[in-house]
Amino acid sequence: MLDHTDMRILEELSNNSRLSMKELGAKVHLTGPAVSARVMKLEDEGVIEGYSIKLNQAKLGYFVHAFITIITKSTHHAPYLSFIKTQEGNIVRNYKISGDGCYLLECKFPSNEILNTFLEELNEHANYKLSIVIGK
Repeated sequence: MLDHTDMRILEELSNNSRLSMKELGAKVHLTGPAVSARVMKLEDEGVIEGYSIKLNQAKLGYFVHAFITIITKSTHHAPYLSFIKTQEGNIVRNYKISGDGCYLLECKFPSNEILNTFLEELNEHANYKLSIVIGK
């Protein structure tokens, strides 16, 4: 069971995972070694699964951010999943969902032309509904 201090540690690491253990300890009122032990315990228990960075996709050349609801043409999803594996450069996440579709793709593309090519190829394996992100 997580206590208040564990929750504060998670909050601080969510805001800035690059904090040193000394800095993190100061923020949650623990010593560096004490907070380090708690972080290691949270990692060992699987509460903390990893650390990541947030990238500015536009500065990396990806100007189109899209969510695509996938409706497979049959219950046999292997052709769709094989196609998706070939498109990893544009796909951020592929979620298996229930509801309006079978999968929800989060994608990034350098241009609408490349998105269009992707959609044409995708349509050989599944139907889709496209949503373009216009702001955050």
